[in-house]
Amino acid sequence: METTLTLLSRITVDPAFHHGKPCIRGKDYLVRSMVDLLKSGMTIDQLLDDYPDLEREDILACLEFDALSWT
Repeated sequence: METTLTLLSRITVDPAFHHGKPCIRGKDYLVRSMVDLLKSGMTIDQLLDDYPDLEREDILACLEFDALSWT
């Protein structure tokens, strides 16, 4: 399993892309969108089926980022 720091390196913030909102590896996937889908009841496996270019660690990074944002 990846460490928190390694997971968080998958999250990118670029002011020129999505107005600086956190994304997954510079792709067109907002962290907030992935977390919201999980909160709505989707599983990680369902997300990976729907977004095949994402990896399990990407979703875990979103959860880690979200958890740190609330502390």
